[in-house]
This record gives sequence, structure tokens and C-alpha cells, in this order.
Amino acid sequence: MRSLLQFTLDLFDAAPSPAPSAPSGGTQAPQHDGLPKYDRNEPVPSVDGSLSAIDTVVFKGPPAELQAHGLAPASFAHLRANRELVLQGTRIGYEFKRGKRRTVGFSIGPDGLAVRAPTWVPLHEVDAALREKSAWILRKLGEARQRRGQMESARITWRDGAIFPFFGEAVRLVLDPRHGFKGRGAQLVDAAPETGGASGRTLQVGLPHSATPQQIRDAAQAWLMRQAHRCFVERLDHFAPQLGVQWKKLSLSNAGTRWGSASADGSIRLNWRLVHFRLPVIDYVVAHELSHLRVMDHSPRFWDTVESVMPDYGALRVELKRQPVPDW
Repeated sequence: MRSLLQFTLDLFDAAPSPAPSAPSGGTQAPQHDGLPKYDRNEPVPSVDGSLSAIDTVVFKGPPAELQAHGLAPASFAHLRANRELVLQGTRIGYEFKRGKRRTVGFSIGPDGLAVRAPTWVPLHEVDAALREKSAWILRKLGEARQRRGQMESARITWRDGAIFPFFGEAVRLVLDPRHGFKGRGAQLVDAAPETGGASGRTLQVGLPHSATPQQIRDAAQAWLMRQAHRCFVERLDHFAPQLGVQWKKLSLSNAGTRWGSASADGSIRLNWRLVHFRLPVIDYVVAHELSHLRVMDHSPRFWDTVESVMPDYGALRVELKRQPVPDW
């Protein structure tokens, strides 16, 4: 059965040890996606052969241990569920599709559990695969639900007084229609004691108090993107000489599934939302992408390259994956 299984790692897998292993060899790709996906798995390509009705399969087993840790609620349901089962007392609705593939694949993303299977694999073998990995599935679904709750709690309501993280520090947004800030729209200032700034700092935005949430959001985003670009250039210039590489071009990304990428021609793309994290976390991402200019894979040689400039990259990688980022 194990030869039929291919498990898709999702966002919530634990970070590797400081020197994770990965297959090496083969032709190097001209572009590498760099980091694990931030808040969701990449969409799985559509395939034909999905079931037209919801089938139910029941696997019996006590979920006491999972429930004790709050990871096994009564049910999970994929938004496009077309098959259903009960694993260790927990009802799971999942999306099932068949296609031209060689293995049974599981992926757990924001929508829930998705299962892909070759056309020639009978359903009872798919069921057996799910039963074999029931603890893993329940744990990952529970972690996904917990993370969605964290992200929801981090959602920013764009208004006067909104609080958002900037380089890991909470900053309060204040509308100040008296100033245009030299056409830049906003400026970061130390908060006066009476303002009650979350961190003693405020972002003063030159908009009227009648501004819409969208206008406030756009002004804050424009300012944050300028700060991100300035910071990224500085950190790229800091780490590139240490790694013996040259970067040619920086582009800001707004991708929802990836923190950064590097191309063999020296082009670097970094997600501007990294500006919400502490500087050491940003340094890890920058060093990660620059290291791909030397090693275009995730082989031990690559991780040794990262470690040469970021000895504590393992802890920073965990922080990047676990800390919720504001939902814009």
C-alpha cells in the first residue's frame, strides 16, 4: 500500500532539522520557488472522474487522544466535498478526483482535505490509504482549522486607530488630514503619550476622517510596500557578498502562496507582506533566496549555504510558518 501513497506536505508540517535532506542531482531548474507555501497549498490541477454523489465510509477507532488536544472536532468538510468518511469518530467530507497519475495523493489546504487517485486504483484501496494515515489527516485538519482562526483574529479593520504589525511591532494608524506628508501619503512617528500608541509609534496617514476603509487600506499598503522595498534592498546587499552571489533585480510580490523566488539570472521576488515580520525572519527569507543563486534545489548543500549566514535559520523558519499574518 505504501508504494501507492504520495503525501503532499502542507503549510503546517514541522520545520526540518537544521540540515534537512532533499534529493540532489539532475538538471538545475532556471527558477526556484524558494520557500514552503505561506497560507495554502498550490491548487491541485483539475482532473476528470470525480464522484457525482457523496459516498460515506466509516472507519471505527477511538479519537480520545486527538480530542484531548483539541484537534478532533465533530466534523471537517471540504468546500467541494463529494465523498465522506468517518475517521476515529470524526466525520470528514473531502474532495475526491481521479486522473492520470501514478499514486494516491493527499493535500490539506484552506478548503479542507483533497484526495487524488489514479483511475485504476479501486475505492477500497483509497479508503485503506485514508485509514492508514487517519491520525496524520486529523492532526493536519485540526492545525489548519486552528490557523484559520488565528488568521481571522489577525484581520485588520482599516479605520482610524487600526493596529497592524510592522517589523514585528504593533503600530497604530491615525488619520491626519492636516498633512500630506510631501506627497508620500503617510509617515511613521513616535506617538505622544496621550495617544496610547500600541508600541509608542503611529503611522499618520494624510486622509480625511471620512476616508473609506479601501482608501485607508490603499494608503497603508503603499507605505508598507515602500518600506518593504527599502528593507529588502538593504538586506540583499548585506547578504549577497557573504554568499558570494550577485542579485540583479528585485520585484515585490503579493502572492498568497509563496514568500519568495529566485531565478538563475539573478532576479529575486519577495512578498512585501514580509514587512509584518521581525527583521531576523526577513533576513532568513532573503538569505534563503540568495542561497538559491548558488544551489537551485533544497539539497543538503543548499541548507549548508543558508546556515553559513543564518546559523539559527531553523527557528526562524518555524516562526515564519507559525506566526499569523494579517488578513488584508
